[in-house]
Amino acid sequence: MPNTRSAAKRVRKTERRTEVNKNRKTQVRSAVRKVEEALLAGDKQAAAAALKEAEPKIMRGVSQGVIHKNAGARKVSRLSARVKQLSS
Repeated sequence: MPNTRSAAKRVRKTERRTEVNKNRKTQVRSAVRKVEEALLAGDKQAAAAALKEAEPKIMRGVSQGVIHKNAGARKVSRLSARVKQLSS
């Protein structure tokens, strides 16, 4: 239980931010999962389309502080390499 009004406000803000960040992180994970499912199915066009949708979501997660900059770059790079490998 917070002892001061400012501490109580921080608790409220933290709860709201946690909800928002959970939602953002879920969107990133869902986008990555769609790409991986298309890759496993061997569907080149679906994988490329899913990657095109996933990359901005991952980078938005980076800019909003949900995932680390290097982690986002690594995810995009590895997914791009796998899509490219599937295409060739």
